[in-house]
Amino acid sequence: MAAPPEAATRRRVGVLTSGLLREFHICWSFSAGDLTATVVPATTFAVAAWASTRAGVVALPLVLAECLVYFWLYIYTFNLSNQLTGIEEDRHNKPHRPLVVGLVTPQGAKWRLLWVTAAFLALGAVLQVLEWTVLWIVAWAFHNHFGGARALWGKNAAMVAGTIAQLAAAWQIVTPLTPAAWTWIAAIAIPLGVLVSLQDLRDIDGDVAVGRRTAAVVFGESACRRFLAAAFVIYPVAMHFLVYRGVPLPAALLGVAAALLSFVIAYRVFRRRDRRADHTTYLFYTYWYCLTLASAILAFGR
Repeated sequence: MAAPPEAATRRRVGVLTSGLLREFHICWSFSAGDLTATVVPATTFAVAAWASTRAGVVALPLVLAECLVYFWLYIYTFNLSNQLTGIEEDRHNKPHRPLVVGLVTPQGAKWRLLWVTAAFLALGAVLQVLEWTVLWIVAWAFHNHFGGARALWGKNAAMVAGTIAQLAAAWQIVTPLTPAAWTWIAAIAIPLGVLVSLQDLRDIDGDVAVGRRTAAVVFGESACRRFLAAAFVIYPVAMHFLVYRGVPLPAALLGVAAALLSFVIAYRVFRRRDRRADHTTYLFYTYWYCLTLASAILAFGR
């Protein structure tokens, strides 16, 4: 005897709900660890763009919703691609990742990468930031699939391109880019070519195992730590002259807080030398990124 239509409908809804929850869990597992480096700071910079337009508060929820979806796709595409090409490396460095623990198969991740990248391109076109969407896809393809991450300069160059793509898209989702916006983008993205080597300190063993030539591997851990500590002391001074001179006092105070956090990072890089501490230090760097972009809201909203 056939099941009543209501029962069949409930089963279909249950299957659909279960499937959606599983996809959300997979997406979260791939992306959650990088939200403070992507979704949060990029959305914060979009709020700075909104503040620069003097638009009413009624426009803000749409900006936040667009950025949440766009930048989640931004990091999800990268992490699918990155983890697909780094399964063996992750067994050494990050054994909790979804492909290592078997949450999803490599084939399943490949299909997700295809569909998520298509969705990312489509949304980039709708939001009129397609050029920055394409730049990011080219950057992560070079980084993950064409050997960029294994070269000393390749990983850092890809991350500079990705940061430009991220911040330029965040601003352009709201309003056309301006010289002032580009000053902030350049002041953050270009030094990243050096500072992003911070993240490699926690992964030295795995990088050596897979032949990745990071700064820490090529120049030695001690030399890399000394250089990065000095860079994080000097960088806030450069930021003062590049973006903080003449900004309102609240923005300047957040800039001071970001500078103090940069000094903490410098101390930790030099003095705290174990894998867990290096991971925490890298998280501090992402917090610095968010705090610096939060100061842009006050700088542009004067």
